[in-house]
Amino acid sequence: MRRVGERALLVELADTDEVSALYAWARDARAAGALGEVEELVPAARTLLLDGVADLDAVAALLRTARPRGATAAGGALVEVPTVYDGADLAEVAALWGVSEEAAVRIHTAPEYVVAFCGFAPGFGYLTGLPPQYHPPRRATPRSAVPAGSVALAGAFTGVYPRSSPGGWQLLGRTALLLWDAARRPAALLEPGVRVRFVAVRAPGAPSGLAGGAALRM
Repeated sequence: MRRVGERALLVELADTDEVSALYAWARDARAAGALGEVEELVPAARTLLLDGVADLDAVAALLRTARPRGATAAGGALVEVPTVYDGADLAEVAALWGVSEEAAVRIHTAPEYVVAFCGFAPGFGYLTGLPPQYHPPRRATPRSAVPAGSVALAGAFTGVYPRSSPGGWQLLGRTALLLWDAARRPAALLEPGVRVRFVAVRAPGAPSGLAGGAALRM
């Protein structure tokens, strides 16, 4: 545990699961008033930042007594992401999993995901929930531009690109959802703790099945 400036604490943890558990614990403790004044909780891959802390010593002492194992980061709203599964890497990912493209879509749409943390770009959430046997590597050569709305995989995480940007994740499909809107409150559609379901849909005007670059709603 480290002090950051005058009003923040940074807790370093072993992995994303530990971060998610402590984030859920701290979120609930703050809601119950047990943490006192804490303005913001910011989870990352291996850290949790508590910012705007009124009493650093008291919060640090309370964190040392926390036993968050078994907690879950989920607790927010459920967001459905309608996705056209026509990504450039769908066939490659399906082959890596040893299944057909249709089965790969079913695998990806089966879990309920949780936004573990945000980063990389405004509105980009790192989603966990896909079983370990379906964790593909990043692409050996990143693309110079990935279209906004691309639904992609890399390692343990699924993500949706909120805007066009370079990227090395495996592209499965695309969504028309607006992930980041500065005029919206909150601006990010996917915040830590939000639950996410991907729903396969056909592209407008596309024939049924995967032909034409889409999957049926499942």
